[in-house]
Amino acid sequence: MKKERAGTLKKQLSGDMAYFAFCPSPLPPDPTIEIDSDITELLIRAHRVLAVLDDKAINIPDIDLFISMYVEKEALLSSQIEGTQATLEDIFNPNIAENLNADVEDVVKYVKATKYAIKRLETLPLCNRLLLETHRELLSGVRGKEKNPGEFRNSQNWIGGSGSTIKTAKYIPPDVLSMTELLSDLEKYMNKEDSMDHLIRISLIHYQFESIHPFLDGNGRIGRILIVLYLLEKKVIKTPSLYLSFYLKQNRIEYYDRMSAIRETGDYEQWVKFFLKGIYVSGKSAIETANELIDLRNKNLKKIENENYNKRTHATMMNIFHYLEAHPIIDIGKTAKELSMAYNTVSSAVARFEKIEILHLVTKQERNKVYCYDEYINLLRSGTEL
Repeated sequence: MKKERAGTLKKQLSGDMAYFAFCPSPLPPDPTIEIDSDITELLIRAHRVLAVLDDKAINIPDIDLFISMYVEKEALLSSQIEGTQATLEDIFNPNIAENLNADVEDVVKYVKATKYAIKRLETLPLCNRLLLETHRELLSGVRGKEKNPGEFRNSQNWIGGSGSTIKTAKYIPPDVLSMTELLSDLEKYMNKEDSMDHLIRISLIHYQFESIHPFLDGNGRIGRILIVLYLLEKKVIKTPSLYLSFYLKQNRIEYYDRMSAIRETGDYEQWVKFFLKGIYVSGKSAIETANELIDLRNKNLKKIENENYNKRTHATMMNIFHYLEAHPIIDIGKTAKELSMAYNTVSSAVARFEKIEILHLVTKQERNKVYCYDEYINLLRSGTEL
């Protein structure tokens, strides 16, 4: 009976063409989630760390910059979970438009889709329409453009290794008719209030969305964007500063295995525990990164102050320093253009940043030299290595 708690296998087609698609049971699970002492403790720890993170985020001098940085790192990590081969340096490359490849474009589109969805949430409640719009932003113009951006699938899909067929698939999501009904049920559940803790609810929502697998491509990425959208809408977090992809990438096999375990055994509780631990670990990591970024900023601001530049030079240095926190890899020409400064003014400032060891030259060519704010990049790099 416990296996049926999660859903049923439905036979599709007949004869040699027959296969079985999994149709997850509508949420909430029946019987309901058993809140044991482990889940209770994980909930307490997760809520506690989220409260600290919210307080930390609100008090960061430039919260929009911090959030933007975190969205870019999340975009990279979430895309890497799906196999994208891109690095932090690729994403911050000042000449990214000229050097854009499919992997990097995946990440750029993910950033755009996440920012779009967060902004759209201000005027549109969390619903299937918002997910469709976000999917359109994610896949339009990239290698997924042949996978119907902004549309739910109208054919059967499956999950498996490269070259797998529906006969060799690891998982076959519900058929299109069942998918449509399940998406409607999920939308109602997301907007229905009950006594279950929102952190448990989003763990179930994420699992359910991935099991329905409603798109031909982009399901994992949209499902992870859905996590932050839900937590924002339910006011569990005040700022979009919590992202789970660092934890999920570190535990990628377990991530997939635990969702599979629900379908195979009906054991939602083991998944809830894994997910709640992920919220705690991710929140704790975000707090540590925020503290380190604040310390780094204060240290380097002090370096600038200690040079006793004249008023005009100081203003230029501060202007470029703030630019560096959003663009930690720069070239002089593009920086001058974006800040509406003379090339020679930026060049002189970059030389000063080199002297006080905030910037370092990373290319050797005479033209279009590229400089890196190494300490900043190093703080963000954790977990993004290929």
